[in-house]
Formats: sequence, structure tokens, C-alpha cells
Amino acid sequence: MPESPESLRIVVAGDRAGAAYAHTLSDHIAAHPRVGSLVQVGLGEETPPYPYIAFAAAQLIASGHAERALLICHTGLGMAIAANKVRGVRAVTAHDPLSVEHALTHNDAQVLCLGAGVVGLALARDLTGQWLNHTFDPASRAAAKVALITAHEHRSAHR
Repeated sequence: MPESPESLRIVVAGDRAGAAYAHTLSDHIAAHPRVGSLVQVGLGEETPPYPYIAFAAAQLIASGHAERALLICHTGLGMAIAANKVRGVRAVTAHDPLSVEHALTHNDAQVLCLGAGVVGLALARDLTGQWLNHTFDPASRAAAKVALITAHEHRSAHR
């Protein structure tokens, strides 16, 4: 799905362990010049189990209602596993700048998952800012590898 450099639609979600980070990072993300809109998922008073939150956020990506999602739980791992169960979604857990960069530039991942128990808030802010600045180049060498993943996903879905 093509991204307009000046108007990304972002989903921010968190479970009980990630809600405080998600609220704080929502403000940071909303202020970014590339962000056109932001929707929060799972951040109400009653927080459902993380798979439901991840499924809902990933479905917004898959349906074209958002270009990217930031999901936060204790480690980022469960959210990534759950989000990757939604067809067409590529979610990664990344806790360092190089992984965040490659998630976008090499893997065209639409979903970044962070662990509030793994990274400090300052690093989470930095990683989120970097995540918003990177884009995937569909003419890159990596595009063929992403296409292989997508083709496999489609074949597997029809079995």
C-alpha cells in the first residue's frame, strides 16, 4: 500500500503492560510531520488480552484503514506473533535502531512492536521517531524477497 510522505495513518495499541508507553508515544507520534492521523486501540480502562488488541490493530492495516501500527506489550513478542496472524501484515519486534531501519527498508514491515519491559521510554521515543522516518523502496533488491514472502502467504492461505 503506497504511503504519502506527509500523511501516514497510524494505529497505536498497548496491553496492560504497554498502555503507559502507548499513551506517551501517541503524543510523540501525533506531533511527527509525517503523521496525518492516529487511532488508539486497547487503551481504555478495560484492557483485553493482547492477542485481541494485536488482531484489531493489524486488521486496520490489512483493511487499508492505516499504513502503520505501533504495538506495545511487555516484550513486544506476543504482539508481533498475534499481528502476524492477520493476512497481509508484516510485524516485527525491534529494540535497536538498525533493526527498526531494516524492518522498513528491507522488510516493508507495517507494524513495529516494542517491549515496555525491555526498552526505556527515551529509547522507545527515539526508535519510534526513526520508524516514522524510514520507508520501503519497492524498487530495491529487498522488494523481491518481500514479494516471495507475500506469495507464500497467499499460497498458504488457499490450502
